Amino acid sequence: MTTDLYAVVREALGEKAVVEAGVRLPGGASRETWALDVTLPDEGRHELILRLDSPGAAAMEGSAGAGAGLGVEARLMRAAADAGVPVPRIVACGESYILMTRVPGETIPRKILRDDAYAAARPRLARQCGQVLAAIHRMPLTALPPQEHVEEQVDDPLLRWRDVLDQLGEPHPVFELALRRLAATRPAGGRRTVVHGDFRNGNLVIGPEGIRAVLDWELAHAGDPLEDLGWLCVKAWRFGSPLPVGGFGEYGELVDAYEEAGGQAVDREALRWWETFGVLKWGVICVMQTMRHLRGGARSVELAAIGRRVCENEWDLLRLLREQRGVRG
Repeated sequence: MTTDLYAVVREALGEKAVVEAGVRLPGGASRETWALDVTLPDEGRHELILRLDSPGAAAMEGSAGAGAGLGVEARLMRAAADAGVPVPRIVACGESYILMTRVPGETIPRKILRDDAYAAARPRLARQCGQVLAAIHRMPLTALPPQEHVEEQVDDPLLRWRDVLDQLGEPHPVFELALRRLAATRPAGGRRTVVHGDFRNGNLVIGPEGIRAVLDWELAHAGDPLEDLGWLCVKAWRFGSPLPVGGFGEYGELVDAYEEAGGQAVDREALRWWETFGVLKWGVICVMQTMRHLRGGARSVELAAIGRRVCENEWDLLRLLREQRGVRG
């Protein structure tokens, strides 16, 4: 552990805070995440999570796929808790860090989808996701940064990701085809709500009973709530399972629970549009993350490895576009 971590903990909790143990957790291409055991005089031991901006993240801030500052993320998590969304409790935060309680449970998707410890939880997860997403979409837009909740400022997600692809200067004909097809089949706009932006298997803390916490709010923004439902169904987040919702459930379970919990009525064709958009977005993000490594923003084996996912997303997009063309005749 570096001295910087000790300095952040002392800044957050006071000079008498003692870090007894610290382990960097795997994953997180845009943030560092540490599990810390901290003791405070007269308060005993605290199990905490510290999130820090990683190298190269500052250069990406403000671009598509880049997260907001950690101070904004902390504000969103507090608003989420007020709306009934299960989230860790924020202990302290600054512009470059969040210190929060450590929620026990599992986040590694392959364990959640395969281990016996989560066998009872798996059949419940799709419905629980629907309920949690309905709560997220009830959050006030004022929880977002001011520029995000101005009514006149409506972001066109297709235009945004087309611009990103153009700026990367990397030729990807399948992504170009998907952009054109999505533009031609765009569903009518729905409500404008807080969108989590990365709600998926891997960003949920799961216990034997189901969802315990929703993590990683850095990509939250104002938009169509179906964006969150479609993102959860992207094939990359199934981790080899045939089940379309996070690898643990069916579309109907997710949609029925979402509607019963007060979410808007879900148009199934619009949901599939947003799922296809999600595959496109993840493919472009894979290119972006790889370029961070190749162009010197952050040298990282993890970022480099994400590059091989690009072709997987291209294949998934071709399959989805063919299916949708068949549905329309």
